[in-house]
Amino acid sequence: MNKCIFMGRLTRDPEIRYTQSEKPVAVVNYTLAVDRRYKREGEPSADFINFVAYGTAAEFAEKYFKKGTKLLVTARCQTRTYTNNEGKKVYVTEFIVEEQEFTESKRAAGNEPAGDDNEQIGRASCRERV
Repeated sequence: MNKCIFMGRLTRDPEIRYTQSEKPVAVVNYTLAVDRRYKREGEPSADFINFVAYGTAAEFAEKYFKKGTKLLVTARCQTRTYTNNEGKKVYVTEFIVEEQEFTESKRAAGNEPAGDDNEQIGRASCRERV
């Protein structure tokens, strides 16, 4: 089984692009800062994990996710290779988004004024099987 689960905060706003195919598909890349469980002196306290989302999951991420948003992401690990401009083979490991969810309310994230009765409680999600 190839399934990874991460919780962290977005390091920047996601930016959407579309494939150059007959039927263009939305693609979004984003990075989560994921806290390490154990911290050692002199080492970073977080890992920065890169994700790729496609289709409606990509469109959802671009529309609703902002820098600092806390997310829970379920993904599969995928490797690929390509040859760069210098003729060298490059290996890439990516996490392909299968599910992505908010893990805190807008108020807790600081994106909504206190006292608003229309607070988004719990989780909103965009789930698309790739």
